[in-house]
Amino acid sequence: MPRRTQPSGRGQRSRPQRHKDVLHSNGGHRAHDFRCVGCRLDVSLVAPGTAHRNHCPHCLVSQHVDHRIPGDRAADCRGRMEALSLTVRADGEWMIIHECLSCAELSANRIAGDDNALALIRLALRPLQDSRATASTLLAAL
Repeated sequence: MPRRTQPSGRGQRSRPQRHKDVLHSNGGHRAHDFRCVGCRLDVSLVAPGTAHRNHCPHCLVSQHVDHRIPGDRAADCRGRMEALSLTVRADGEWMIIHECLSCAELSANRIAGDDNALALIRLALRPLQDSRATASTLLAAL
């Protein structure tokens, strides 16, 4: 595209502004990611190990978008979902338990291959931070 010159007070050449539809159109890069409601990180919807990315791999925060089926995006709440704890399925797969801060609904979500390992370990060890719960758990095990 040839440059257009416009007279300016400082003798600089300016070029026309490009059309910036790449950020928000259906085919742009924003069509395949979302912004985390917790840490504001841009997160890709493509996640290793799961077909439906539903939480931030950095801080593990989610948004209440699914109603009954993972990936249905049918929930009207849209509230912030905090990671409460981890659970392990019978086949050994780890699941994150999220609670919606708006409607108090609980959901279990698969971890993804790119989730922050340190955040997952902190979440797994959270029950041990409460000294009363730790003492009662250890005494029950004896």
